[in-house]
Amino acid sequence: MENNILSDLFNLRFGTVPETVSLLPASGSRRKYFRLTGGGLSAIGVMGTDPQENTAFCTMAGHFRAKGINVPEIYGTSDDMMYYLQEDLGKISLFDYVSEGRKSGTYGPEERKMLLAAVAGLPKIQFEGAGGLDFNVCLHSGSFDRQMVMSDLNYFKYCFLKSAGPELDEMRLQSDFERLADDVSAIPADGFLYRDFQSRNVMLKDGRPYYIDFQGGMKGPMHYDLASFVWQARAGYPQDLRNAMIKTYLDALSPYCEPEPADFYAKLRLFVLVRTLQVLGAYGFRGYFEKKEHFLKSIPAAMRNMKELLSAPFDAYPYLDSVLRGLVAAFDRGEIRYLPEEKTPAESTLPGYDPVMSSGGERSPLTVTVYSFSYKRGIPEDVSGNGGGYVFDCRSIHNPGKYDRYKSLTGMDAPVIRFLEEDGEVFRFMDHVYALTDAHVRRFMQRGFTHLMVSFGCTGGQHRSVYCAESLARHLAALDGVKVRLIHREQKTERIL
Repeated sequence: MENNILSDLFNLRFGTVPETVSLLPASGSRRKYFRLTGGGLSAIGVMGTDPQENTAFCTMAGHFRAKGINVPEIYGTSDDMMYYLQEDLGKISLFDYVSEGRKSGTYGPEERKMLLAAVAGLPKIQFEGAGGLDFNVCLHSGSFDRQMVMSDLNYFKYCFLKSAGPELDEMRLQSDFERLADDVSAIPADGFLYRDFQSRNVMLKDGRPYYIDFQGGMKGPMHYDLASFVWQARAGYPQDLRNAMIKTYLDALSPYCEPEPADFYAKLRLFVLVRTLQVLGAYGFRGYFEKKEHFLKSIPAAMRNMKELLSAPFDAYPYLDSVLRGLVAAFDRGEIRYLPEEKTPAESTLPGYDPVMSSGGERSPLTVTVYSFSYKRGIPEDVSGNGGGYVFDCRSIHNPGKYDRYKSLTGMDAPVIRFLEEDGEVFRFMDHVYALTDAHVRRFMQRGFTHLMVSFGCTGGQHRSVYCAESLARHLAALDGVKVRLIHREQKTERIL
């Protein structure tokens, strides 16, 4: 299906049918990319999952290109905006180009040259790109505001900090989060914020950097993107190269504005802090919860960035400062797990686990059935005969189903996941769910019970309940001795984790 639509777009643009349509390696998103070639021509076809996301990218690309910014040309789009065809920028990203420097820690002259060239192009995107751009096309919000700062901070708290295991004074941490969010959101947001400005999103064509994957952009402060690029966790840029990139940025910034140096560096440091926390949250979620090992392997680099950042205290946020210093110290002592642990059948990750053996000498398994459902059709029946277990009502969570662009999607789709996670509300909800179910699972295993049922209900059984059921299923499946049966009743799907 997708090949036919993309082939039609190729034919419409170039007047020839593509001879080859090759699926490209998967990226971090759920979009699929194809390279189409024919008649000596080449283009990249994209099949997206969210028409609004595709619209944002194509609209921004057209606007930036008209401003003379190096972005791919959009050749054509499908009527439903689920597919589009864009310029083929080649196969070499800046991330690939500087791979030797990343591995050795020593970046050569040509690698430095291209890194500086990428940074030098950023102010033009931020300021000329913002001029005349309709920010209503943005995916989530017209501007980077206090709510988004709190979302990043909560992402760190719930997806990394709590997984790392330190004891927390929740109220003191929240107070510092509030102050930090106030300070960051008070910084003028008058440019285009790329949001994911990093070397993977820069392609090299004819010796020049081209910028991609800016569809998550919005109006925002200039410091965020510079912090994202210069302190990219796995890049490990040496301090002299970081200094050179910042100087290059400020030189390129001068036609648009000339900030007072001390004030600029103080604000940049705040964004380095927020970005580092957000990155650790992402590594925690993708690594601990989604079980993607390469994200776990990135944690040491982010912790090194954090350690350098804490060379001077964050006096305005004393409790957060102390928590982060404790986190770094725990990492240095080897107390924070960042690689998958080797496990034997006799081990368990549940605190206080006391295995109950059957007469055959083997531990009795515990099956946890996790449901998502619609309250309109009633609470699922517990076929095990044990009475139904927990039922969590997700209807207090902001509902994606109220918006047309999410109505055809479910809580397993990336746009819905981003919507739910944006303000951190769903993380707080699930934090309580984890605490209850973990304790219950531990006691059931100690007592030799074999079944527990947990159900999540919402209005339609499509978005919030599906997301929460998926999250708990992944969480419980990581525990030794637990088998998870996940059923999305209204979606008519079932699988074993």
